[in-house]
Amino acid sequence: MLLPMAETKPKTQLLDMKLEELEAFIQGLGQPKFRAKQIFTWLHKQRVTSVDEMTNLPQKLRDQLNEACTVTTMREVTRQESVDGTIKWLWELYDGSTIETVLMRHDYGNSVCVSTQVGCRMGCTFCASTLGGLVRNLSGGEVVEQLLNIQRFLDANEQGRVSSVVLMGSGEPLENYDASMKFVDIINDPNGLMIGARHITVSTSGLVPAIRRLADEKRQITLAISLHATRDEIRSALMPINRKWGIDELLDACKYYFKETGRRISFEYALVGGKNDDIDHARELAGLLGHMDCHVNLIPVNYVPERNYTRTPKDQIRAFVNELNRLGVNATVRREKGHDIAAACGQLRAEQGRN
Repeated sequence: MLLPMAETKPKTQLLDMKLEELEAFIQGLGQPKFRAKQIFTWLHKQRVTSVDEMTNLPQKLRDQLNEACTVTTMREVTRQESVDGTIKWLWELYDGSTIETVLMRHDYGNSVCVSTQVGCRMGCTFCASTLGGLVRNLSGGEVVEQLLNIQRFLDANEQGRVSSVVLMGSGEPLENYDASMKFVDIINDPNGLMIGARHITVSTSGLVPAIRRLADEKRQITLAISLHATRDEIRSALMPINRKWGIDELLDACKYYFKETGRRISFEYALVGGKNDDIDHARELAGLLGHMDCHVNLIPVNYVPERNYTRTPKDQIRAFVNELNRLGVNATVRREKGHDIAAACGQLRAEQGRN
């Protein structure tokens, strides 16, 4: 039986620093600036798990780093592997909290879904992540460490590199904006994992001010909007955030994002039996999005034991996507991954009875 880890604040997390921050930190230790790039490379290209493995650093610097810093802050609690190759990890953090990370195999490469918060307070009724509410935000380094853990697993098994990343795990990435964007900057750095911005997707339930901030920063990431309904009364029942920013205001922010970045937006639409999945909803969705440069990703709702939602029948899903396509909306049905291992956000954490 795993005992909970002591709730003690960890040392400075090296993974929590962008290269320029690491340079300032290293100079503060009285060391030359170039050492920071060596350390950053050890962390993200060589993917070491301890300072002592950084063999081209002088012993004095390694001693300083060991005293003040840490490389790893989480440990594996359990993992589940699907018949389709999808693997889901549950990690325990320094304070005993737990988060999930998922590796998905695709024809185009390895994709990783990371969490940005412990739990979530958005209250979306089809998601297990929100069942216990929000515990805390993750640091940028804690999000980075998830990805590095998966890349180390791929390295050890000679299974290639992570080719794309989605911030769609537990939590609302744009509520934890600074840490989420720090994560993006670190994994995009050419001295590290060098994952291109266009291979990074950030999902949001619809935090309008943060979407506009993202647009103003003109990042080239893919923005995924969890829409899930065509009418405010339905969306507000499914997603309480809609009571603050309704569909019209959300779509205005999406248009602004496209104007400022030129990046096509992806709309996530979970099909919930009897609530948002009939042919009229498809036509309403086409009316809302038909004039936008976007893609609609239809998602058969995941079964969550605590909810009583039912899945839309397959023939009805086909009719829904066909109607969207007929009306000029680019739409596909998401291929399910890890359906046999509780791969939906928050399910493994909930099963383990973890915080």
